Amino acid sequence: MTGSSTVLPFKIEKNTNPVSAEKRTELLKNPGFGRVFSDHMAVVQWTAGKGWHDAVITARKPFQIDPASAILHYGQEIFEGLKAYRAHDGRILLFRPEANAERFHNSAIRLAMPPIGNDVFLAAINELVKIDRNWIPEAPDSSLYLRPFMFANEAFLGVHPAKEYIFSVIASPVGSYFKSGSTKPVSVWLDTEFSRAGPGGTGEAKCGGNYASSLLAQINAEKNGCDQVLFLDVVERKWIEELGGMNVCFVMDDNRLITPKLDGTILHGVTRMSILQLAKDNGMKVEERSYSFDELKKDAKSGHLKEVFACGTAAVITPIGVFKYTGGETVIGNGNGGEITQHLRDQLIHIQKGEAKDPYGWVKTVKVD
Repeated sequence: MTGSSTVLPFKIEKNTNPVSAEKRTELLKNPGFGRVFSDHMAVVQWTAGKGWHDAVITARKPFQIDPASAILHYGQEIFEGLKAYRAHDGRILLFRPEANAERFHNSAIRLAMPPIGNDVFLAAINELVKIDRNWIPEAPDSSLYLRPFMFANEAFLGVHPAKEYIFSVIASPVGSYFKSGSTKPVSVWLDTEFSRAGPGGTGEAKCGGNYASSLLAQINAEKNGCDQVLFLDVVERKWIEELGGMNVCFVMDDNRLITPKLDGTILHGVTRMSILQLAKDNGMKVEERSYSFDELKKDAKSGHLKEVFACGTAAVITPIGVFKYTGGETVIGNGNGGEITQHLRDQLIHIQKGEAKDPYGWVKTVKVD
């Protein structure tokens, strides 16, 4: 049995020992985030001189990796994140998967890895979602989180691009990213000691190293009672860039939405891109520009800054109630979020779940045989 990719057909090997329907139902009641996984995964191999080959949907299982595998020593690894939703009419929907495919392509180029064709990327996602569609939860704020990733798997020691790679997609039913839920405001710690990325680095690539470098700062945030960490630019140490795992937007009292410009150090968020379009549709003036933390404190104190929210595939749109930093804190508005943040969130989710008009063709239906 093969899948639908015309360029690289997928062989389908069904899991002979899947999770029982009863256990799956129990797991889907409260999956948390990134703790529960579906029965299958997609795998495609790449070998120098041969290209991409041996595409398969198979039972989810561990990879066998040599101790000298390049991923373990030189960190050639990239990944993506997107979600599958079940609409009220039973359709299975993906939100802007082609944008994830394009970003994955760009990340591969930056990490000196062989790009996988967008058609293969999308076919892997579609075939996995089809076979594991019963793992899509239906509770509010839930979805099937999809994690495409690629890593170097050649066994060698030496600093140069590998000659063997594995591309894979796994799936995880999830609820809200934050334990407090998606609508309750979170607190953010301003880190002035560590940086996430610098000019000429890998900041706009979605690679594991960017997230590894943020973990110590995230620990500091948690020690200071915060949910997330905010990074400043590495050059002047004054301009807001992004959070440890998501972009950030600022809502002003004159109907403007400000977000840091994409200058090579900030991830090109698919959710961010979508929100900016929705904001424009709502008559807001969108500004992609530098915005300093000093400006944030001043604007919050004067009331010019009304709302702030984090945005990303995992977090969707989550209001930020307070920023904390060494020596003080700045509360945003009344600390409880705001109407514009909630409205944008509702608009986005309604489109993602097929409950509202989609004028941009963002939502793709997974065709189930």
